[in-house]
Amino acid sequence: MRVVITGAAGFIGARFAELFLENAERLNCDEIVLLDALTYSGRRENMDNVLRDSRVQFVEGSITDVDVTDDVLRGAHSVVHLAAESHVDRSISGASLFFETNVLGTHQLLESALRAGVERFVHVSTDEVYGSISEGSWSEDHILEPNSPYSSSKAGSDLAALAYHRTYGLPVMVTRCSNNYGPRQFPEKVIPLFVTNLFDGEKVPLYGDGLNVRDWLFVDDHCRGLLAVLEGGRPGEIYNIGGGTELTNEELTARLLDLCGYDASMIEPVADRLGHDRRYSVDWSKIHDELGYAPQTSFDEGLSETVKWYHDNEAWWRPLKATREVG
Repeated sequence: MRVVITGAAGFIGARFAELFLENAERLNCDEIVLLDALTYSGRRENMDNVLRDSRVQFVEGSITDVDVTDDVLRGAHSVVHLAAESHVDRSISGASLFFETNVLGTHQLLESALRAGVERFVHVSTDEVYGSISEGSWSEDHILEPNSPYSSSKAGSDLAALAYHRTYGLPVMVTRCSNNYGPRQFPEKVIPLFVTNLFDGEKVPLYGDGLNVRDWLFVDDHCRGLLAVLEGGRPGEIYNIGGGTELTNEELTARLLDLCGYDASMIEPVADRLGHDRRYSVDWSKIHDELGYAPQTSFDEGLSETVKWYHDNEAWWRPLKATREVG
């Protein structure tokens, strides 16, 4: 059985590839194809652990290229689609790449999957497509109200994926996760940015009043949720994947300062992000009840592990920050 993982050189994709490989024999999978365009945040070294296995093949290419997607998906049983542009700040300063990759790229992948007769297609999305919620939590049938170019491009790709199920019968399942964190996350995202700044004795830029709320999901738990959907999810359905820990950005910052041995004097307030969503919160009871998913990593445990990884792997992140692509 041939399984294709797109965006496999990214933070989440690389970890999912590792978890999938651990379960490949049980899943009767003898061929795993990793597809990635190796843009700035897709690091080939993220895949080192899995590329040592003879069952794994890496293809460098874009999901917007029909020749690449047709070739990679030919004979594939399943696709787990993680390839995306995902940084909100970058989408605000330059939206076109987000729509090209996230919407047009997903459309191209869906077309190739349809021609190939793919039997399982997991489209990985984000809770940001729902917009902002002041209280309660979003269920999967909540309307989409995205507020950034990034989230609107992901909402568009979600709708395209679901349309290909309803119109053509492509067995698509959509997942929407809360904020991920963990080792190997590119240091433009808040946790690795703050941690690596603090390691260098630099202040951390906290948006606005710091009271925006996010639900935090350790990357391993997210990947376990994706595997559950790949194995047992129902085609045409949406599954929220949550972490169960809601924190304000101020609270998150305080925990990072404490783990790195600093106090609040290292906070540098900065102007708020344009269109900054106030609160995200997903109801993940559906994936729990149907597929038995529940996060296994406490936030304190996951955050401590993450900070330690960046401390021990300066050689991984130092060159990335030196390019001035982040911060």
